[in-house]
Formats: sequence, structure tokens, C-alpha cells
Amino acid sequence: MKKIIAGVLFLHSLFSYAQRNENTAVLADITEKVKQYYIDKDAYKRVDSLFQSESGKGTFNDLSKKDFAALLTQKLRTDIKDKHFFVKYLENYSPEKPIDEKEREKQDNFHNSLENFGFESVQRLQGNIGYIDFKGFAPPESSAKTLASVMDFVANTHSLIIDLRENGGGDNGMLMLFCSYFFDKKTNLYTTYLRHTGQTIQNITQSEVSGQKYLHKNIYILTSKRTFSAGEAVAYFLQEHQLAEVIGEKTEGAANPVDHFIIQNQYLLLVPAGKITSARSHKNWDHIGITPDQEVKAEDALKTAHLKILKNILKTGTKTELSIPQIKNLINKLEQ
Repeated sequence: MKKIIAGVLFLHSLFSYAQRNENTAVLADITEKVKQYYIDKDAYKRVDSLFQSESGKGTFNDLSKKDFAALLTQKLRTDIKDKHFFVKYLENYSPEKPIDEKEREKQDNFHNSLENFGFESVQRLQGNIGYIDFKGFAPPESSAKTLASVMDFVANTHSLIIDLRENGGGDNGMLMLFCSYFFDKKTNLYTTYLRHTGQTIQNITQSEVSGQKYLHKNIYILTSKRTFSAGEAVAYFLQEHQLAEVIGEKTEGAANPVDHFIIQNQYLLLVPAGKITSARSHKNWDHIGITPDQEVKAEDALKTAHLKILKNILKTGTKTELSIPQIKNLINKLEQ
């Protein structure tokens, strides 16, 4: 019996030793990627110090690979104070199998279509107010037609609410296409500097889009603490150009673009590898977040925007399908 127990303990120690060596290689690779790519060229020193300290305390010992990845994500985000950092264990990843880019794009498009390319719902609220519930930015190659349909649907409304409270960001090309619907001419919104290549890219809206642009009308953007990355960008740039009013909660502040890396053929690593700079203010919202024009709890943001628009209809005498008594009655209901 003692021999069996000793054998089990020996095997466990061998497993633990192998796991520690494997974890050490993963930590070293992540540190190197941060050193090479992260926008702050000295941040890798903090990452290395963090990993050395946590490894010395045995923090990463005896964790499953999935839990190891989750803990690395948490530690990187907390220590570097950048929520774009992300580590994920790739359970079925096979480096020997070549990636068919066309097939992957086809699969991505299919999965994005199952979520209607991020467009959760589009409505016309009482008072002839457009409402778009937009949860994420899929590549424009696949989602441009849906976006055009969405914008055509709200084209005849006199005010628009864009709900980004659950928007976690996504594709930069779709961000620029979406923003293009609110600018009447080409506008240089921001530059993207990529540290690894030293390249600076201009991000300019399109003068022509396939749907109807939404111009010279009141726009209200709803935000929450979950509004992230490209979702924040829409709020930031439309607010900055005085095209929209932001209502809701202050956002987390994740502006900079990421690069993707495979670590030790087992983990996906996202590293913020560039810096966005507004062409107008020469700033961005990274680590700062978007401050709403009217700060309210996320769950109250839609009602607040709807009320604001209805009261403005009464003030300006804007014609809608509702009579003045009906508008006043709706205001009373919303305020209850």
C-alpha cells in the first residue's frame, strides 16, 4: 500500500514539474510578445515582474489550462490596467493543420449571421423615433447589407437612439462604415499607430454608403460599463463631432487595437499593439472611458433618452404621428 501511495505521489510530482515547465514557457512567450508588440514598450518589465512573483508564490500551480488562461487574463488586465489583454486555452487547436482562410471566413460569416451581425433589434418608437440595438461589429464584407437595411429602416425618423449598452466592440472596418452613415462627407476620424511596424494608418469615413445616411438629426447613444472598444469609439467620435449626445454610464476605456498570437500551440493571446489618436482632439479614451453628456444608470438610459426626445418634440413643435395630448400622456407613463 505504501508503495502504491509513493508511486502516486511520484507521478503527481512529475506531472506538477512538467506543468510548471510548461507554464514557465507560456509566461516567457507572453512576456516576449508584450515586449515586442505592446504600445507601452516598457510594460513588459511589469509583466515579467508579475509573472516571477506569482510563480514564486505557486499561484499558477495545479491549475487546469482553462483556469490558467483565465487567471492570466485577470492578472494582465489588473497589473497593466488594460482590459484588451486576453488569454484563452485552445482545446482543439492543431498547428499541423493548415488554416484555410476562405473557409474560416465562411464559418465566421455564418456564426455572425446567427446573431444578425450584431444588430439585435431595430424599431420605430412612439413619436417617430428610430431605435437600433447594436451589440457588436462583424466584418463589413459580410454585414454591410444588414447595416444598410437597418439604416434604411430608420431613415424617416426624426431622432435616433443607438443602444450600445451591450456592445463589446469588434471589427474596425465595420466601425468606420457605421460611422460613415452619420457624416455628410469624408472625415478623418483618427489615426492608428502600430508600434511593431511603425506604421500610422488614417481612418477616414466614406462619402458614399449603400444605405441612407442619417444626417442633421438628433442622435442619442446609450452606454453602460459593458460598452467596450469599438462600441466606445462610436460614442467617442459622434460625441466629439457634436453629432450625438451620450446617455448612460461611463465606459471602461479600451481604445487601442489588438494583435492575435498563438502561444506554445495551446493559447490565444490578445495584445494591444497600437494606439488610436483622434484627428480632432489628438487624444483617445484609453484608460479614461467615455463620459456621458447625461449620466444615468444603464437600465434607465433608454427611458431617459425617449423622454428627452418627446419633451423636445413638444418644445419645438416637431410633427409626429402623435397629437400633443398623446405625447403628454406618453411622457406621464414613462415618468411613472
